[in-house]
Amino acid sequence: MTNRHPVKDNLLAMQAQVDERAQEAGHEVQLVAVGKTKPDEDLLAAYDAGQRDFGENRVQELVYKAERLPRDIRWHMIGHIQTNKIKDFLPYVHLVHGVDRVKVLDVMEREAAKLDRTVDLLLQVHIAAESTKFGFSPEELRDLAQREVWEAYPHLRPVGLMGMATFTDDQKQVRLEFKLLHTLFQEMDNAMHPVATARGAAWRTLSMGMSGDWPVAVQEGSTMVRVGSAIFGARNTPRP
Repeated sequence: MTNRHPVKDNLLAMQAQVDERAQEAGHEVQLVAVGKTKPDEDLLAAYDAGQRDFGENRVQELVYKAERLPRDIRWHMIGHIQTNKIKDFLPYVHLVHGVDRVKVLDVMEREAAKLDRTVDLLLQVHIAAESTKFGFSPEELRDLAQREVWEAYPHLRPVGLMGMATFTDDQKQVRLEFKLLHTLFQEMDNAMHPVATARGAAWRTLSMGMSGDWPVAVQEGSTMVRVGSAIFGARNTPRP
């Protein structure tokens, strides 16, 4: 009798839950499996279950795994971005979630030009009450919602927004924060959709919701959820 890997069972169960909530909400939702600190074996179990989108928040770990695991995996850089590390992860990444300041855009453009590739990105918005979280303010975001701004970034393709809600048991507060991000996402559509489509993509990704709050995020319009512990279990101690 073949032993089933628990990650595979967790992944299939989570995907079924996400699909059900997405159907209720009336829009598609993509699941990103966040495998940070987890070994190759666990990620391969999810891969064997059909998962292709994986998120990492540490550059060294993303590069290490991307060089070892199947080439058709789509890697998502979901952590806070240090500009001196952009050159390291950019050759491997499918989507960059945490673009939280103009300096990151500047360095990403320079490095993407060197690689002669166009990089998809999400603008991170600070919606939480916690000052420790990163992101553009709504006012700064509106300054970026100008087509002419993106003429300086021909190798970058803005396809949506990303945000993290406050870590709290107050579901009302979490819902209000997600609702704000969805409103900003819709508000920016007129300016950003033409930028994305001119570069062969679409302004369609709203990445919000993690293991603890993704059902609320989907209800409030999320099209992409980032789930780690509910699939892979508690986080391991990171490599030094």
